[in-house]
Amino acid sequence: MRYGWVVVAAGALMTCVAFGAVFSLAVFLQPMADATGWSRAGISGAMTLVFVAMGVGGFAWGTLSDRIGARPVVLAGSVLLVLGLALASRAGSLLEFQLAYGLLVGFAAGSFFPPFIAVVSNWFDRQRALAVSLTTMGVGVAPMTVSPFCDPGRAGHGAGVAARAPAAGAARGCAGAGRGGRE
Repeated sequence: MRYGWVVVAAGALMTCVAFGAVFSLAVFLQPMADATGWSRAGISGAMTLVFVAMGVGGFAWGTLSDRIGARPVVLAGSVLLVLGLALASRAGSLLEFQLAYGLLVGFAAGSFFPPFIAVVSNWFDRQRALAVSLTTMGVGVAPMTVSPFCDPGRAGHGAGVAARAPAAGAARGCAGAGRGGRE
């Protein structure tokens, strides 16, 4: 087996964990509204900010990846993702939540696609399209694989403790960011 396929698997796993954490907001929407008194529209507005920040972040992270390499970019994005999720889980106001989740988590999530697509493309002359599509597949399976672990009622801990689960999962799942890869 070529090492390039290991890079594909790592990319798929990391994008699955990262985007699973991002998309877990849907699981917390009603429990957060109940626990905080914030409107569902206000909480959902953070997801709009995620997509805007992710788009802008993709340009920034891609440029940085060209300059310093994929490994440090994905590692920095992983750290920011965990930090953003942790801060969002402890937000005391809707604005704090929107800034931490919407902007910080969104910007961090933008750090995964550009470096992985570039690195995977460098590993393959044949079957490049398949390799890139398998790498990005993590985003597609993220909601059905990560979200169930974020259930606020799980083990009776409530939304506050459960909201920290994506941060802990992202920290564990993205810990391999500094491992291997031809840039």
